[in-house]
Amino acid sequence: MSTKARILEVAAALVAESPDGDVSTRAVCEAAGVGAPALYRHFGDKEGLLSAVVDHGWDKYLATKRDRAPGADPVQDLRDGWDTHVEFALHNPNLYRLMNSPAMRKPPAAALESHRILTADLQRAAEQGKLRLAPELAAQIIMSANVGVALMLVSRPATFTDESVSRRVRDSVHTMVFTPDVMAARTATPDPSTLDPSTSEADTSGTSRTVATTEADDSRLPATAARLNALLRQAPAPVLSPAEDALLTEWLNRLSNAPRS
Repeated sequence: MSTKARILEVAAALVAESPDGDVSTRAVCEAAGVGAPALYRHFGDKEGLLSAVVDHGWDKYLATKRDRAPGADPVQDLRDGWDTHVEFALHNPNLYRLMNSPAMRKPPAAALESHRILTADLQRAAEQGKLRLAPELAAQIIMSANVGVALMLVSRPATFTDESVSRRVRDSVHTMVFTPDVMAARTATPDPSTLDPSTSEADTSGTSRTVATTEADDSRLPATAARLNALLRQAPAPVLSPAEDALLTEWLNRLSNAPRS
């Protein structure tokens, strides 16, 4: 193992073991058995070292996604991706906080790759008519919510004690970005803990069907716009001029991303 790799592995281990997620360059040098000049030669300073630890963390996280073959159902892939993200954070709390620290002035390339993987899964959902927003906007919504939940779970474990928080937020966010028929198929059986005891099962089922039908009508236009936009990107040869393509894309994005009451 090279000196640089040994320093990086030691620093990552010390970050994981630290009570507050912080490490000193002196502690890293002592644990790695190197002098300070070697650390500064490879990483520049402490910020450079921590930036390398962040890159190492993102590579570790993306290892769970790079080797994953896309499934037949992109919605299930996205649900699994959310859960995998939270599980990684819970198993690597200090590293995860560092990976998402505002002190990291430039996002690592691996973080951008993670966002591209998410957007690609949403693109597949749009091609199947399952998305009610443009994939780019849906990716921003999902990523910000996923990171927010994970950070709260690892930063404030004494407050966020309910194990269902992540699942509930995930389903709420997915209800916003996927078409109602997609979500209705996954919530056909209501959660008993969320039902009003005074409401009969039949009443609840009927109300749910009425709401789902209304929402499906409301989402038909934006979902169609998002699907058409996604399919046009897959066209083997452009049928529009660059100016026409840009204008049509703008119109379709407006239709799919317009705020709805």
